[in-house]
Amino acid sequence: MAVKLRLKRMGAKKRPFYRIVAADSRNKRDGKVIEEIGYYNPIVEPAEVKIDADLAQKWLSNGAIPTDTVRNIFKKQGIMKKFHESKMTKGE
Repeated sequence: MAVKLRLKRMGAKKRPFYRIVAADSRNKRDGKVIEEIGYYNPIVEPAEVKIDADLAQKWLSNGAIPTDTVRNIFKKQGIMKKFHESKMTKGE
């Protein structure tokens, strides 16, 4: 089972709100999810993002692949840097 970290669209028409979730890559965008990691609200200025960093690290270390948008959100939050550093220290 290939797990992806991706956005699940919520909210009303023309008012998107996204949940960042871990889901099987074969499921629909808004279908069944394994676990919710956080949320992203692009409507407010600046965009509101809340992510459980420990859950994100867990899924990344277990081999989950983030989509391009989720990867960019993680980079802005510093999660990808922490993940990369943790991978480098495990090798030593």
